[in-house]
Amino acid sequence: MINPVIRPRRLRSTPALRRLASETRLHPSELVLPMFVREGTGDSVPIQSMPGVVQHTIDSARRAVVQAAEAGIGGIMLFGVPAVRDAIGTGATDPDGILNAATRALVAEVGDALVVQTDLCLDEFTDHGHCGILSVDGSVDNDSTLERYREMALVQAASGSRLLGLSGMMDGQVAAVRDALDQSGYVDTAVLAYSAKYASAFYGPFRDAVESTLVGDRRSYQLDPANRREGVREALLDISEGADVVMVKPAGSYLDVLADVAAISDIPVWAYQVSGEYAMIEAAAAHGWIERRRAIEESVLSIRRAGADAVLTYWAVELADWLNERPTR
Repeated sequence: MINPVIRPRRLRSTPALRRLASETRLHPSELVLPMFVREGTGDSVPIQSMPGVVQHTIDSARRAVVQAAEAGIGGIMLFGVPAVRDAIGTGATDPDGILNAATRALVAEVGDALVVQTDLCLDEFTDHGHCGILSVDGSVDNDSTLERYREMALVQAASGSRLLGLSGMMDGQVAAVRDALDQSGYVDTAVLAYSAKYASAFYGPFRDAVESTLVGDRRSYQLDPANRREGVREALLDISEGADVVMVKPAGSYLDVLADVAAISDIPVWAYQVSGEYAMIEAAAAHGWIERRRAIEESVLSIRRAGADAVLTYWAVELADWLNERPTR
């Protein structure tokens, strides 16, 4: 009979030993909940492709953010769904537009109990669905878009957003927004750069959530899914321009990029578990093909293990409630 001397199973033999030897743990404070707030609706509206997720009214968002604070999550990321859109996304810089009005309401509701963050991008507000201003040839004009981002940043900061999520993938967006904030006295407003944001097939349900009007694709500004090193390059550029946090999006299909960025970054690295990742697990669980809770926990744990300091996930509050029920891993 063979008697191994080295027995790694020793540290797996009991729940207590497994907890003690665990290399990666989840905590509610590392979770951020994306939330959608829709203009012109009297009740929250379920998103069919994202079971359990809704387009909120401002009132229902108030209740949801209180629940999120009570669960102990780190923050919420707000997305606005306006009733009217135009070519330049006028609603994005309207102080009384849905995103800015919702920001003020939720900051007033929870204060510093969690970090109220806002998406800084034009795609939800433009009638063409792109993340920037279009040139006459239909392409996205990078530098004209930066001017709109600067305007958006000031309105969002004035509305009380503590962290601006720059998700448009325009060249120079971090430097442009940081400069606008600092010149106007918003030196304490943080900037989250969606640095490695890929042109992914996993955004489909999100486009339902924001009622996207996009025709075509965003491959001219979002990253090619084939490119790994480019994600690191974009993160390094954003760090040099003054980003406070960098992001990899999506998370699950880009764990290699996430690990690369985490290895070179001297600032926090976050990852976004996107709508398609959420929808796939929910659909498989609904059919009884996977165990829902274990799949959710494992999917988020894998993102943390790859190097994310925080994870944006639609399960943030539910997962936090589970973590609060029992000892962390």
